[in-house]
Amino acid sequence: MDVAARLLAQDGPQAMTVRRIASEAGSSTMPVYTYFGGMSGLVRAIVHEGFARMQQYFSLVGTSDDPVCDMALLGRAYRHNALANPHLYAAMFGGSALAGFELSEEDRQYGRYTLVDVVGCAARCVAAGRFRAADEELVAHQMWSAMHGLVTLELGGYLIPPYDAEVCFENQLISLMVGAGDTIAAAGGSVEASKRRMAYELAPHLADQHGAASPAP
Repeated sequence: MDVAARLLAQDGPQAMTVRRIASEAGSSTMPVYTYFGGMSGLVRAIVHEGFARMQQYFSLVGTSDDPVCDMALLGRAYRHNALANPHLYAAMFGGSALAGFELSEEDRQYGRYTLVDVVGCAARCVAAGRFRAADEELVAHQMWSAMHGLVTLELGGYLIPPYDAEVCFENQLISLMVGAGDTIAAAGGSVEASKRRMAYELAPHLADQHGAASPAP
């Protein structure tokens, strides 16, 4: 799956052939059919694996007495997952025909389960009086769409100094929390705390997952 996702990201849909994938993986073509039923099954497995890895990152974020810090940490975990698995991330949200395969509504619904942790965290932020009363699912979608947009620009190399990815990411975290109802001072403190937690609580575990190195927190 990693080989197929890498070829897709590097060379586009035309690279997604059974022969090319088998050659790059050092195997025969048979495993693609034996384990995935063909190319469509392999692409679907790539998408599902990408969301499974994202959920693994989210599961490392514990519940603290500062739910806004937890929310910011979920944002950091989301970004880390994308940077650690860029090829899988590209396949997860590509939306175009991949080797004759297009994401179905069922595939997209499959990926939405990863929002459960974000929805729960949004509800805790509201209950704590840090976020204004709102539909927690809508808040989660707003957080998701904002993080996805920034990460997509970062992976595409569009964020450069003086407004590079780090600058934009840190400021966006604060802006998202303030937009949801938090104060600037409180949001800034929680986002800064999430940065420390990323470095000392999550980073060692993230580095162990799938052999991926953690980016600087």
